[in-house]
Amino acid sequence: MGNRVLIVDDDLKLQQLLKEYLGGNGFSVGTLPDGSRVLETIQTDAPDIVILDVMLPGKDGLEVLKDIRRDHALPVIMLTAKGEDTERIVGLELGADDYLPKPFNPRELLARMKAILRRVAAPDLEKKTGEPLTIQAGGLTLHQARQTVNLGDKELELSTTEYRILEVLMKHPNTVLSRDRLMTLARGRDFMAFDRSIDMHISKLRAKLEPDPRSPRCIKTVWGSGYMFVAP
Repeated sequence: MGNRVLIVDDDLKLQQLLKEYLGGNGFSVGTLPDGSRVLETIQTDAPDIVILDVMLPGKDGLEVLKDIRRDHALPVIMLTAKGEDTERIVGLELGADDYLPKPFNPRELLARMKAILRRVAAPDLEKKTGEPLTIQAGGLTLHQARQTVNLGDKELELSTTEYRILEVLMKHPNTVLSRDRLMTLARGRDFMAFDRSIDMHISKLRAKLEPDPRSPRCIKTVWGSGYMFVAP
């Protein structure tokens, strides 16, 4: 997985914060205060991912994204003002891979960066291992490298937390996992702390997976013990 990131943002304090935080998590970080030298920097420094603010002096981030997409397919995460849905939608339509509204938690940015870089690396990783990095059960297909889940032909929209919980459950089919065990396995070393109870996340997962969430067939509650993914 690549570790070179280019941050394009005119907020110098944010630049320094992210440079220290991402640098402390194994990334080589380059920064630019505007979009004037983005293409040149991509050519010379070859970053693996770009963090691009929408509100830049001179040429805005959406115009810079257009320039990037003309010649490059590298991942781009857009930073937008909170509540600016139009900018977010336009950015995604122009080819942004993800977005974060400001202000944001650097840990969330790191988690999103790693998820995108894993998806980018997935084809090469599958070629090297000779194994499709997927888990299939109960009509679900979980793509571990890309961190996506399909129910039949439909890709589900899962939060990072929901994906991690489902991944753990599917890796331990027909096995009862206590709430504490499930949280420990799902969180991992670089995972954000759960902001809600495990039961709330399970409820949201069931709403997306189950035909009738009130009578779940996929994720069962084992009263007094925890949860179990039922695989046929």
